[in-house]
Amino acid sequence: MIVKDVPPSVVMFLIALPLSMGIARASGVPVMLGLITAVVGGVLVGFLGSAPLQIAGPSAGLSVLMLEWVLAYRNEEDPYGLMSLAVIVMIAGAIQAAAGLMKFGTYFRAVSPAVIRGMVAGIGVIIVAKQFHVMIGNDVEGSVLYNIVQIPAGVLKAVTTGGDRTHYIAALIGVATLLTIVLWDRFRPARLHFLPGALMGVLVASIAAAVLRLPIDYVVVKNSLFEYVTLPSAGSLSKLMETRIWISGVALAFVASAETLLCSTAVAQMHQRGGRTNYDRELAAQGLGNLVCGALGSLPIAGVISRSTANVEAGAHSKWSSIMHATWIFLFVVLLPGLLGFVPESALAAILIYVGIRLVQVSTLGKLLGYGWPVFGIYLATVTGIVAIDLLTGIVIGLVLSTLRLVYSLAHLDIDRVDRDERIELHLHGAATFLALPRLAAALEEIPPGTELHMHFDELDFIDHACLDLIAAFQLRHNESGGRVVMEWRSLIGRYTRGGIRAATRRNSLIPSPPPPPKEE
Repeated sequence: MIVKDVPPSVVMFLIALPLSMGIARASGVPVMLGLITAVVGGVLVGFLGSAPLQIAGPSAGLSVLMLEWVLAYRNEEDPYGLMSLAVIVMIAGAIQAAAGLMKFGTYFRAVSPAVIRGMVAGIGVIIVAKQFHVMIGNDVEGSVLYNIVQIPAGVLKAVTTGGDRTHYIAALIGVATLLTIVLWDRFRPARLHFLPGALMGVLVASIAAAVLRLPIDYVVVKNSLFEYVTLPSAGSLSKLMETRIWISGVALAFVASAETLLCSTAVAQMHQRGGRTNYDRELAAQGLGNLVCGALGSLPIAGVISRSTANVEAGAHSKWSSIMHATWIFLFVVLLPGLLGFVPESALAAILIYVGIRLVQVSTLGKLLGYGWPVFGIYLATVTGIVAIDLLTGIVIGLVLSTLRLVYSLAHLDIDRVDRDERIELHLHGAATFLALPRLAAALEEIPPGTELHMHFDELDFIDHACLDLIAAFQLRHNESGGRVVMEWRSLIGRYTRGGIRAATRRNSLIPSPPPPPKEE
């Protein structure tokens, strides 16, 4: 089994190496921190987790949060804000581990798909907006909207060299990287299918920049991986007393868990290898991984759908593909760290732009519209909130709107009336709660005395005590007026008890217990 996973692990190493570096730069921290996270995610989570073919490591989605916190917590003594970030990641890991051990894994999956897709798309927009300026050699400043508005000015700056050709050259390297990725993925030779487009893009850019000695920014690395490890100290642990650190930790736990379990579900649908996924165990493993990453001062871990999909397609059979790919990364950065210094910053930015465009997934808009405008509205509101304000606010907006939609659907009652020659039919759809009492009462009051009324509850999801009372009282009055009400009481009572109310309805004085009513004709 292990031997069969060697080729897929090499493919994953080639994919994860440039992506982990790019995600670290997008997070505003040294590239080595992304590689440390890739090693911890691949080995620890790969060994302990329950999704054998899922690849855990640094996530482009989490990079948006990390960059926000780097900018918020950095200072002269801590230029990357790593003391605060380490504590945030450890808090998130502890929450995830506890949630997994308490069997809360499935609850993290109970999020509206419109919110998840909106979150992913919003993250994609942010990545593209910010990494575009990195690709052309500009500093990333201001809000996301500001960066979007400044894209035309950035293009103009790149094409009009003036006396400084730095932006022009950086843009050329970035565009060359993007073109290489797209063309390689589209026309990749069958014999070289194991070489990913991102790696080929970085190779082309690095070789061109080295041969031509281009005056652009390159990745800065130290001689040893271990120089980037920052263990907890009294100064960093004192951050536990700050409320905003805890808020950030809870937010990171939610986003990372939702992304991980969404990835687990998607990967489980792609293959039949390795058995069913235990979401609680996977969440606990991710939590332990983040505890370790926080203790080492690196980026947080999440399940990554793009790398996991590539792992399945590469023919991985077990968790050893994940473990070995992380081992290859570790050996590379320990033995050959100097090679990373040949990678242009603009090439890494181009990789992230490509990832961001794929995250937006314009093709899903039609599918969301197919579910109706309310669902599409939640998606748009989530994306808009993330792009216009920030990631957490956008997610909260999406969650609130999806909750309001759920409350509406649970409390909404549709009543269809059909007038026939000998009788009137009322069809109830949805949920008959006390909020629907006025509509239900109005519909019943419009039934002429002395008529035969057939009430249908086949599409009624729930009825509460108030509406049950109203129908029972109406039946008594209508029968006394010479009319007749035909309905399936047993079905109606069943919908009442299934709503979570276990009271014995026959003991309720407001609900009559007549002989079995006549059956529908």
